[in-house]
Amino acid sequence: MALDLDIDRIRELVGEGVRDKVYPGAVWAVGDRSNMVIGTPGVLDPDRPDEPMRHDTVFDVGALTQILAVWSVIGTLVEDGTLRLDEELGDFWSALRGRPLARVTARHLLTHTAGVPLGTDQHLDTGDGVLHDAVSRPPGEAVEYTDRAALVLGRLAEELSGRRLDVLAATRVWQPLDMTRTCYGPLPDEVAARCAPTELDDATGSRLRGTAHGSPAHPQGGVFSVLPDLAAFLRHLLQPGHGGGQPGFGPAWVQESLRIQTGDLTPPGGLFWHPVPETDDIWMPHGSPGAGAWLSPQQGRWAVLLTNELYFTRDPAPLGHIRDTFPILAFA
Repeated sequence: MALDLDIDRIRELVGEGVRDKVYPGAVWAVGDRSNMVIGTPGVLDPDRPDEPMRHDTVFDVGALTQILAVWSVIGTLVEDGTLRLDEELGDFWSALRGRPLARVTARHLLTHTAGVPLGTDQHLDTGDGVLHDAVSRPPGEAVEYTDRAALVLGRLAEELSGRRLDVLAATRVWQPLDMTRTCYGPLPDEVAARCAPTELDDATGSRLRGTAHGSPAHPQGGVFSVLPDLAAFLRHLLQPGHGGGQPGFGPAWVQESLRIQTGDLTPPGGLFWHPVPETDDIWMPHGSPGAGAWLSPQQGRWAVLLTNELYFTRDPAPLGHIRDTFPILAFA
């Protein structure tokens, strides 16, 4: 059964971003458990105008790393009984005993209510620097998005499992779902050549291509992926345990994550997911503007928008209208 979509309006919207130089190109898709509509406007790189965007273009997914790796891996640890969301970290993690993060729980981190300061980890050699920070306020007092929450949770997953986060994500999530082109960077040269370039690297004077523009969830850097892999992942969230392999998290983790966990605090949120403003059935991860994913279990539909908007600017404002409007059209 075909998807009921106003495809022309979606094409026009995403095409605006190419026309107005918000991004050189984009890859978008809207799908359900068995169908998918794809668009690929624009070019991979303005310096290579004859090379168009393709459905299998490789993207630095930015803060979607937090969902594809950290949230997913934490879900496997919760569902196998290794991690209890409401146990204070200092009770079982010796590195945090006597430190401000000792009273924080995994649920606090997943709901961005831990009081963890804003900003990225400055100790990229071990990833442990983030564990030493003072909290800005008592846990549970306010919702404040910070990528440091993902850094702490990534280190927690490694502590509990004795394995690196990239290995955990690959073996517990990506391989079972046949996400064969999803991995942490940096990418080998032959794969990087098919990657959408992002911002200018001041050190080399060239565009980043296959090297993450930040380290949103792991000292190694961020995750790279392609639309078909993201489609497999989101389809699994709609119907865990059906289609593809069997990653170590299932419907219980998805259902727990996609419900309001923050009580009367604002903005409302679940576990690393939050509802799209003015809706109650469309969910999106906290994250960077360049790569977006949306999910509605109620409608049985998902959507993805991938861009290399960092090619032109780090300012998220130019992409704001497109990112705000895209899910409204995708789930209309």
